Amino acid sequence: MDMMSMLTEQGRREAEAVAARPVTRLLDHEGRTAVVTGAARGIGLAIARRLAESGAHVLMADRRTVDLERARSSLPAEWQKRISTMEVDVTGTPHVAALADYAVERTGRLDFWVNNAGIFPPSGPIRETQVEVLDRIYEVNIKGVYVGCREAARHMGRGAVILNVASIGAIKGQAGMSGYSASKHAVLGLTRSLAMELGKDGIRVMAIAPGLTVSPGNEELLDSIQQAGHKLATLSAPLGRFNLADDIARVALFAVSDMAAMMTGQLLVVDGGTTV
Repeated sequence: MDMMSMLTEQGRREAEAVAARPVTRLLDHEGRTAVVTGAARGIGLAIARRLAESGAHVLMADRRTVDLERARSSLPAEWQKRISTMEVDVTGTPHVAALADYAVERTGRLDFWVNNAGIFPPSGPIRETQVEVLDRIYEVNIKGVYVGCREAARHMGRGAVILNVASIGAIKGQAGMSGYSASKHAVLGLTRSLAMELGKDGIRVMAIAPGLTVSPGNEELLDSIQQAGHKLATLSAPLGRFNLADDIARVALFAVSDMAAMMTGQLLVVDGGTTV
């Protein structure tokens, strides 16, 4: 049997259309709309920057308007006309729903949703862990991502992509970080389950697992590692350095692009080989 005859007619047309496009067009997102949470700094800002560079309309969301406007103004002027901002707390379900609605009202479509907002406070030794700390981690890192996926999926159609920012904590243990690690395992499980559920609608769901990344958001984590007596040099990767935020952003751009059109439910690890 001819392999192409095993595809649905719609699947065949989509596969042939992607295969016929030059590589530069596979990374061209002109006319598409993206939402990035936690976009005011670090990995979120880097992802928003690369999506805007690729031609997408980008809606940057974070908790403080002043931080968002500062981030937006740091981008090239020619991109700023394609970028808007919205103050959003991802733990507030109505806020996330309003974010998705606004993205669609603004451009008439929603193609990419990046659940980047998250927190990573050390939960400490399990015998000393305060439940209140766990509640906050799970509220942001699990509930926030879950609701983001739900609200995005309400507006998405074929070819759309949800990208969840997980962590190497989803595949590698770390003493004193059990609460955070558990939350990122949940993100990975959610990604895989939604890939199965939404695949029939042509929606891909992917996850990315950064290793230790040098960014404004992780000074507290780096300090806690040093205070715990760990030498940062011992945590470095075979490639000899920690991630920069743009290392993550470039892989994120690949994950949502048609370069990865046949990938869903997968975790892309970006850690320079730390977990090898």
